[in-house]
Amino acid sequence: MHQIDINCDMGEGFGIYSTGNSIAMLDYVSSANIACGYHAGDPAVMHETVQAAIQKNVAIGAHPSFPDLQGFGRRNMTLSPQEVFQVTLYQIGALAAFVIAGKGRLHHVKPHGALYNMASVNRQLADAIATAVAVYDPSLIVYGLAGSELIIAAGKAGLRVAAEAFADRAYQANGLLCPRTQKGAVIDDSNEVERQVLSIVRDQSVTTAEGSSIQIKADTICIHSDSLHAFEHVKGIHKKLKAENIILKAPAQK
Repeated sequence: MHQIDINCDMGEGFGIYSTGNSIAMLDYVSSANIACGYHAGDPAVMHETVQAAIQKNVAIGAHPSFPDLQGFGRRNMTLSPQEVFQVTLYQIGALAAFVIAGKGRLHHVKPHGALYNMASVNRQLADAIATAVAVYDPSLIVYGLAGSELIIAAGKAGLRVAAEAFADRAYQANGLLCPRTQKGAVIDDSNEVERQVLSIVRDQSVTTAEGSSIQIKADTICIHSDSLHAFEHVKGIHKKLKAENIILKAPAQK
């Protein structure tokens, strides 16, 4: 029987009244990556999102980013490995404070946006992120792009990893995500999103933007809460997985 984790990037607003859509999505996912304030999120949003995830028994992850509020963390920045270590450790600690206050347990760390993409191909940045996670809590799982430098670095640091694929993003033939500036990089059609998820889970493959098929072995699949039809996507995915008797479960910690 197949099993998969569905994770969602969330808590990416500001102010206590901006959490509605992402919190509603907690009913349909098994893990949540919560913004830590550097690309989105603030203390009120972090607190409320963490509390809701604890109540719904959804695994909680820190979602650290480059310090880029204006660009939503999606602009490449030139930070040294030491600076990446520092900003990652800082953000993990910030979110963990709310998890501890809610008597929950931090489960994983997944970088956001440009930091995620750059660490997927840059080993020095990947090592910096892995080191930050390891020194904070070696029981945490690192979520990273399947086959990426981040997955390799985290494994070599002795951390448990979850190879990630994406429900609502198009792929290039090299296994990397299509840049968001490219037409069709974000998949808006819910039927196509569901097909891509099932292909990843059952066949360990995905059809690229060019039309070729590539192999992807994933432990977790991401759905973005800020995409145009995010709520429809996640409800459809949940319903399809249930119909196919696919178990929805977050990866186990050490």
